[in-house]
Amino acid sequence: MESSGEADPAGQDQDRRLAASLTARYSDWVLEALDELPGCFLLTDPSLAGHPIVYASRGLATLTGYARREVLGRNARVLQGAATDRAAVAGVREAVRAQRAHQVDILNYRRDGSPHWVLLHLAPVFHAADGRLLHFLAVQVPIAAAARRPPCRAAAAMFAACREEARVDEDFPCASHAGKVFVDMDKRGLGAEEPRVASDSEKEKAMSTANSIFSALNRYSKLTGLVVCGKRCDSVGIQALSSSLNLSLGRIKQSFVLTDPHLPDMPIIYASDAFLSLTGYSREEILGCNCRFLNGPGTSMEVLEEINQHICSEQACTVDQLNYRKDGSSFRDLLHVSPIRDASGKVAFHIWVHLDVGTKHDFNGLTPEVWQLGAVGAVRVAVRGLSASGSLLRPSQ
Repeated sequence: MESSGEADPAGQDQDRRLAASLTARYSDWVLEALDELPGCFLLTDPSLAGHPIVYASRGLATLTGYARREVLGRNARVLQGAATDRAAVAGVREAVRAQRAHQVDILNYRRDGSPHWVLLHLAPVFHAADGRLLHFLAVQVPIAAAARRPPCRAAAAMFAACREEARVDEDFPCASHAGKVFVDMDKRGLGAEEPRVASDSEKEKAMSTANSIFSALNRYSKLTGLVVCGKRCDSVGIQALSSSLNLSLGRIKQSFVLTDPHLPDMPIIYASDAFLSLTGYSREEILGCNCRFLNGPGTSMEVLEEINQHICSEQACTVDQLNYRKDGSSFRDLLHVSPIRDASGKVAFHIWVHLDVGTKHDFNGLTPEVWQLGAVGAVRVAVRGLSASGSLLRPSQ
């Protein structure tokens, strides 16, 4: 329901502000790149009044019936309805306040008022260098009807406070047609279906979609010198490795990092000196970051998905990937990723061994692949030996 009159200057100004939330931080091409990605997702900007939606994927229109223009500038509560659980909303709001990732099974509502269950995967987008919160990413994956659970309080919600009636936010006015388009959401969905629970495959799909979006943001943010990650890139909350393990790892000559699969976003917890020399980053810049900060223009989404699948199945893989140094220069990276198990057989870390194939190396008569496996073997020996004695991590102070 669009007005037939002249363009509204206030509305045009708002459109520019919303677009600039992305283009000013990444590049002018980021919107086009996001449009090419599959899936249903939103990006919101917590720095703008009302925490509005600044990007909505094409998949959102297919899933919900809302056109992009109908949701841009609005708070994500527009997708909620009468059956939204207030306690769950408070939990999601707390995750937003704490600027941390969150997953929840949520009963959302389409434009026509009909309810539908989705898995909401919420992830903060941080500036990798200084830790500033830039955006929130919300991926929605439909939950199959067969995935049900016993009756319980309905989990739900997006970002905002407990359900409010759809309205124009005074300090961040929505588009002029909003009042005509949206139904009274406090009166819809009263006959909502029973709760559903997301399957493992649906959770993996949400994670995979989120990883693809982060890679796209990094790919285009390289043009503005920005690197983003899903967790503040610092060592807060990461327990330090023991001095014995650090000493053992320091003897390994190859370029590699260790990541912790048990922490959100699989942060880097160790980086070798050779890795720092290869990439140009300091140790302080990358500890706590996900490895995706190396990605950029030309990085293969298919290869990233292959790595993710092998990590999920706790299997090793070797790929040829285009990665980037801190100075923006690219290099062909022969990357080997492998789980590292402790003495009990559980995966303690993942090792990522990087090799610039465009640079001459002295492998002592070995093939590049065998050279990389030498690092994996050395790390495995150190981790298994020290884990048996409980000496992997530094005791908490």
